[in-house]
Amino acid sequence: MRRLGRFLVVMLALTGLLSLLSVGLGGFVLYRLAGPGGGHAVPARGVVTLDLESSFRAAPDGDPMAALSGEKSYVLREVLAGIDAAAADARVVGLFATLGHTPLGLADAQDLRDAIARFRAAGKPAVLFAETIGDGGAGTLDYYLASSFSQLWLQPSGDVGLTGLMAESPFVKGTLDLLGIKPQFFARHEYKSAIETFTQSGFSDAHRETLGRLLDSWTGQIVAGIASSRKLPADKVQALLGAGPFLPAEAKTAGLVDQIGYRDQAWEAVAGKGDDAAEPVDLGDYFAALPAPGGTKVALIEGLGAIHRGESRPGLDEDGGFGAATIAQAFRDATEDDDIKAILFRVDSPGGSYTASDTIWHEVARARAAGKKVVVSMGNVAASGGYFVAMGADRVLAQPGTLTGSIGVFTGKAVLTDLWPKLGISWDEMHRGDNAAMWSMNQPFSPEAQTRINTQLDAIYADFTGKAVEGRHIPSDRIDQLARGRIWSGADARGNGLVDGLGGWVESLAAVRELTGLAPGEPIDLVEYPAPRKPWEVLAEALGSGSVAERRVLTRAASLLEPLLPALTALPRPGDGAATLRALPVAPVGAAPR
Repeated sequence: MRRLGRFLVVMLALTGLLSLLSVGLGGFVLYRLAGPGGGHAVPARGVVTLDLESSFRAAPDGDPMAALSGEKSYVLREVLAGIDAAAADARVVGLFATLGHTPLGLADAQDLRDAIARFRAAGKPAVLFAETIGDGGAGTLDYYLASSFSQLWLQPSGDVGLTGLMAESPFVKGTLDLLGIKPQFFARHEYKSAIETFTQSGFSDAHRETLGRLLDSWTGQIVAGIASSRKLPADKVQALLGAGPFLPAEAKTAGLVDQIGYRDQAWEAVAGKGDDAAEPVDLGDYFAALPAPGGTKVALIEGLGAIHRGESRPGLDEDGGFGAATIAQAFRDATEDDDIKAILFRVDSPGGSYTASDTIWHEVARARAAGKKVVVSMGNVAASGGYFVAMGADRVLAQPGTLTGSIGVFTGKAVLTDLWPKLGISWDEMHRGDNAAMWSMNQPFSPEAQTRINTQLDAIYADFTGKAVEGRHIPSDRIDQLARGRIWSGADARGNGLVDGLGGWVESLAAVRELTGLAPGEPIDLVEYPAPRKPWEVLAEALGSGSVAERRVLTRAASLLEPLLPALTALPRPGDGAATLRALPVAPVGAAPR
């Protein structure tokens, strides 16, 4: 019955989807899911627009439910490519963005700041309007991103929440004590602090040390970025940081914003008004209208989220996934493809399974041995297993704000023997083998079990640090000082030799060109491995979690949408002024990631 129910659900969903498509909404869905070269209309003279409060996805996997709801989302690398293309496009007269509170992390915000700086360097205005900066929250990262624009507008009722940075963490040891739950965790070494949530009542000295250094590094980056973008003395920005939130008049007097006004006024500042006003075009739509770049083929493999064994199985609203089987196969396929000249491996992960991480590390080594250059681009986080899979590449790049390192390992369990009597629950058990029950929550680790765990942790730590010595060419005694579970900012990781350079997508592509002997700026065609899933595949996978045969049936049913694509991609989105848009050629941007 459950299988029949799943089948009926997906068929009903498809029926509803087809109904919506038939009334024109499908034009919006397919318009947003199309990639470069989709042939969509572009204004003859326009301002590209960007909603920085929308969700940003790391990969362009189609979420059919989000598309049907009309929810706007962007793919970060497509936004960066679109901004760079718009900077060179004579028809684009400016960039207009709105912001209150951004969902981007620090490293992704730095990538976007760099793109905005390149746009401004082309001599074009980049205007940002904010009802408020921080949306009632701290707002420091929001303002850091906003400050990269050439002109900032703040609504008269808003404020600038430049309140500084803070790190806080819950500690539940007291609660566990009350409940009779005894945490038993083991780590290598003192900076591997994730277990302290369960074992401590506050930050340990080592935890406080590493967090303090991280906050210092991030604060320095933010102060330097704001000072440079706003042309303010660094000591003045340092004094302002943490003194917010600022009222509009205070923010303008301090040089944090340029104008106080409303959205329509900010829009006119970049687009003009009257008959000569430029037309808006969403940056995602602008990117979709760009022709495919062509050029040298480079594989793009993205590892996003917690690393685990098996296949990547993202849901309807999730990015990518980091299943070792999927990523390893992607490396094998890219390595065996003679048309692929190099591999760009994008990593944004806090870590996960040691075994799964080792599987991917090995495939990176195999790709290099086969003659494929491998460049790693780190996102917001490349820690623990996320650093493990990256450290053996030919070139490793991080943003200054990337959370990096955490070379270490931990394991353990919670023992519930004192909790069960309080709940009136009793357990009994039988086993064969001295360590058969070592991971049971109903008994503590025996001395023999602890010996085995410590042996495993020592072996994993030795393997991790040994591969770091090999991959990063750092002496073992120095690696141990940098490891021990400690996290670093990307800037500090660069200073300590844990990464090769600082930068994001553009710098990573430059590294690919250098390693493969391509000329600077030579076109690169990024080919995704594995290929992006189609919307109906996402739908079928999410709803068809049964057998392989069931998933095939559901995928075939969902693929009924495919014949509708050619007819529907030409439809305008609801609200578009189709009569005012003209399809004009756009100069190819070979350096732009697809």
